[in-house]
Amino acid sequence: ISDQKPLGCWSVKHGQILTCPVVCNFETHEYIAVHDDKVLRIWKNEDLNLDKAFKATLSAEVYRIHSLPQGGPLVLFRGGAVRTLDALLEAPQQEIENLISAEAIKWSGAFMEGQQPVLIFTTEKVKFFVYVQKPQLSRLHKYKLEQQKSAKPRCFTAHITNQTVTLLCLCSNDSVYQVLIPLQKDTEEEEEEEILSKSLLLNLSLSGAVLKGSSLVVMDKDHIAVLGGQPEPGRRPKEYLTIWNTKFQTLQTSKELPLGTSGQLWCYEEKFFLIHGKVLTVIMYKRETSSLAAAVGKLKDSQTFDVSSFVNWNTLEDEELVVSFQSQESVALKAESSMNLRSKRSTVAGQPGTLSVGQLLLKLKDASNYVLENELKKLMAKAPTPDLQATIGCVVTALTDRCKRNPKYYPQSILQEIVETRNLSYSLCPDLMVVALEKKDLHLLQICLERFPDIPEEMTYACLKAFLSLSEDHLKNVDINLDSAICYIDVEFNDMEVKTEILENGFSEEVDQDMCDTKIPKESQSDGESCPVGLQKAALLNAVLHSPYTETFLLPHLKNLPAEQAILFLRYLYYLYVKCSEKVNTTLPGIRSPTINQIMDWMCLLLDAQFTVMVMLPEAKDLLSNLHKFVRAQVRFYSELNKIEGSLRELQRLNHLRESQTYSIEVLEII
Repeated sequence: ISDQKPLGCWSVKHGQILTCPVVCNFETHEYIAVHDDKVLRIWKNEDLNLDKAFKATLSAEVYRIHSLPQGGPLVLFRGGAVRTLDALLEAPQQEIENLISAEAIKWSGAFMEGQQPVLIFTTEKVKFFVYVQKPQLSRLHKYKLEQQKSAKPRCFTAHITNQTVTLLCLCSNDSVYQVLIPLQKDTEEEEEEEILSKSLLLNLSLSGAVLKGSSLVVMDKDHIAVLGGQPEPGRRPKEYLTIWNTKFQTLQTSKELPLGTSGQLWCYEEKFFLIHGKVLTVIMYKRETSSLAAAVGKLKDSQTFDVSSFVNWNTLEDEELVVSFQSQESVALKAESSMNLRSKRSTVAGQPGTLSVGQLLLKLKDASNYVLENELKKLMAKAPTPDLQATIGCVVTALTDRCKRNPKYYPQSILQEIVETRNLSYSLCPDLMVVALEKKDLHLLQICLERFPDIPEEMTYACLKAFLSLSEDHLKNVDINLDSAICYIDVEFNDMEVKTEILENGFSEEVDQDMCDTKIPKESQSDGESCPVGLQKAALLNAVLHSPYTETFLLPHLKNLPAEQAILFLRYLYYLYVKCSEKVNTTLPGIRSPTINQIMDWMCLLLDAQFTVMVMLPEAKDLLSNLHKFVRAQVRFYSELNKIEGSLRELQRLNHLRESQTYSIEVLEII
């Protein structure tokens, strides 16, 4: 989620249906899925075809799989039985008992209590029931939930503290109720069905109107998050994400979600996950100690909050998840207008010279380069904090917005310094590379390509196309970091040195003639063709080779690359490939030089995208022919090495068995 890039995609066959959420096994780093209720699938990240993954057909229908970081995966069946994944894999067709008769499971959750996993689930059959089980023990505890006609549970969540389960119910009367369940010790005698009483925890009211909740999650023992909407006659309901303090029963903060949601909310490692419009939105938050002063302070004005102190709402400002300068300015003004007495005192007493993000952005809005540079130096000199990177990202976004409004304004040195000294990402300042492309700031683009882990494939392609289209004369006057290319381009060797290196890797002229019935390509000889691009362009192209990408999403863009540029890029990749093959360790010298894997991956990707064009163009014929011959020579050479691999291993084994104090002469015959 930090890179905002898809890493893998798997699908079941047509007609099959995934019937419960897929989970990850933390112990084995495998994915676990169930389709068609009974068919278990297990696979790893490198597996491409789900149909070829491990398959086991179970004897009963699965409701949910829960994966715990320390306890291992637990499988909950629709009949209420629980099994560990390991126990199921030993005997997939084992009999699964039905413990809940005609009841339907409505919700389930798994937790760790000490070293033991605890599984809790609720069921409905006219009335609601709660089941608590420790899978390592055989005892299942059943409870009946107190019935209230006006407060029918719609959804549940829970947490465990001090051997007590706190079950929270979001009910039909737009209130949240709390149920406390002590974890009992395992006993053999039968127990009577205990009735659990519900206590009112919160009435959901936002700005004087009822909030109809659809989903809730626990943030910590004192805070919950509720996703819901406020109906409006004749209009689509306004949806909100709200944070509530359960200790003092107050609203902590809220945010409207204008693009609508799916009604589902997830929480994991201090991040909220929800569908906002057509995108998966991730909202970070930080826990703060619950205090009466904070809770009362939030109640003074229920419409505007100092939200920056608790939840980072930046990802919700618009559909593209981009924080514009204007939105930051409005948040800053709202925060200032609603600052309560507690926050004012803490500012005065704690850090008198510290500005909030909104105040800083307002100060830098029309500042001169001198003032801007000084303020940024102060900001970057601060000790690293979880919020500092996001703050710097907001500042960079504000600067790029200013560049868009004023074409004459472009603080090149400031932007380069920020990117070089801070571990930023594309998602923190998405307009930076767009502005750099417009300004033709090649050095900044080079830095971003080498450092940003989450550049969209469309932007990577735009940079590649721009670099290939630039003339060599123009690039000679541009300041570019040449460390990745200067050590191997246009460096002269004498014939003997080159021939020796090629012979080490099996590519002497005589060997290649014997194996391929053709002479070795000129590009691999000292008097052959030099690098097809200049030093500056090579350094820029190397930056593109370093940029992470997903093949599925880059391939459609590469198909649009003009034929002339595609051939030039392939010639450069072939040049790098030959250079790597001249070395025994297949490693190019220099800092951030392309690796053999990067070169091969890009070469294959480019050929996949442009193969039809390459075959049809006469000027590409010799290049493809030479590439084919060179690759074939390498394949045959490594094939010969594989033939003697067994003999070399045997020799290594004999060396280990030989006594170190004896002297012997042995002849090993390689057949």
